[in-house]
Amino acid sequence: MLRYEVHGSGEPLVLVHGLTHRRQAWYPVLDRLVEHRRVFLIDLPGHGESSDLVITGGDVQGSLRRALTDFMDLVGLERPHIAGNSLGGRIALEAAADGLVRSATTLSPAAFWYGGLDFLYVRNAFRALTASARVLRPVSPLLTRFGTTRHLLLSPIATHGERLPAAGVMNDMRGMRRALPAMRTIFPAAEPFHRAIPADIPVTIAWGAKDHILLPYQARIAARRIPGARHLWLPDCGHVPMADDPALVARVLLEGSRPAGVTLPGAIA
Repeated sequence: MLRYEVHGSGEPLVLVHGLTHRRQAWYPVLDRLVEHRRVFLIDLPGHGESSDLVITGGDVQGSLRRALTDFMDLVGLERPHIAGNSLGGRIALEAAADGLVRSATTLSPAAFWYGGLDFLYVRNAFRALTASARVLRPVSPLLTRFGTTRHLLLSPIATHGERLPAAGVMNDMRGMRRALPAMRTIFPAAEPFHRAIPADIPVTIAWGAKDHILLPYQARIAARRIPGARHLWLPDCGHVPMADDPALVARVLLEGSRPAGVTLPGAIA
């Protein structure tokens, strides 16, 4: 079972967080979405308050897909819009390739590295992040109290981590520790994304210009592999851009999930 929240009204939009994060990652942009979309926030298996990740037949991607489709069946969603960050972006691309969604919007999707050695950097970056969450656990209440230390703690994934509330950062660190078993299962099965996406499903791929986890060259790979997608840069944003520039990220999500023929004011070129 996936823990989830529903907010707002309008076209359905499912938001999927990244590896070791939780559904609250989307809170900074939520208020800007709910007037235009019915927003579904989910905790992935093994993350947040959801049940543990269970792999069937050794198929990690298939198990994540089933978790998503089971959730959609549970809440009565048929081809919603989907958006995701990092691992959530990869899940969104897989859902688009399977024809499960009306549109897919991704923020720094975990899908476009070259190979195993290339991916080792990403694995080591996450190992460092999760190790720091474990080591700093005794002093995390003190460290998260101040904007300066929140900025330093979150600098690998965000350019403006100080904008997040102290309690939220504390819970994010707790959630990161909870997600360690899922991370250890997901990483060994990771492969680059090479699937075709039907031409009638709009895809947006946006990258934080200051992403230190998935480096800028991956944006060039994505542009070659999915030339029909809309490719964007998010200035002054890191790997998890929702708190860095909530207004910009919300615009990207709304534009990526807009119904056919609808143009939003202030569209991004």
